[in-house]
Amino acid sequence: MLQVTTALIVANVAMFLVQMVAPGVMLPLALWPVGHAPAAVDAGFAPWQLVTYGFLHGGLAHLAFNMFGLYMFGNAVEQVLGGRRYLTYYLVCIVSAAVTHLIFAGFSGAYYPVLGASGGVFGLLLAYAYYFPNNRLMLLFLPVPIPARVFVVVYGVLELYLGVTGTQAGVAHFAHLGGLIGGFALLTYWRRTRRR
Repeated sequence: MLQVTTALIVANVAMFLVQMVAPGVMLPLALWPVGHAPAAVDAGFAPWQLVTYGFLHGGLAHLAFNMFGLYMFGNAVEQVLGGRRYLTYYLVCIVSAAVTHLIFAGFSGAYYPVLGASGGVFGLLLAYAYYFPNNRLMLLFLPVPIPARVFVVVYGVLELYLGVTGTQAGVAHFAHLGGLIGGFALLTYWRRTRRR
């Protein structure tokens, strides 16, 4: 496993252990909708939450699934981008996922705190498909290997459908899409500046 990927996994696991010992740490670090924190909670939106929410998780299964994705796609993407650019890419995906969620929360009425590394993992999935488009992946509910580029499109469309229909309440589907969007924007920017 490469250095930045290892460090990100360690940071996420460490924060999960801190959450278990001191659950109150989630309140100021989770991503709260602007102006919609419950009155009983002494927390609300703060700028650092655009990053810190990505290192918190809502349970062991949530953590395990995200860390598995980080491990699966992060190693390959880190090898291509190098440590510094890879970390920049991951954090941009986390922030773009947060911003996208905040925008759509106002339309959907999804006024709940968000946590998890999923936005960053979705960005890594996009980068993996960008650099390794023909590598084969499998969706859990569709046990047929499909090329990574097709996998990303199918998963993105599924997330859009789930987000628009409000299926799986409590899951920040638009944050997942935001991770894809931020990753695509940054990869496109890097490609254009490299051509210049």
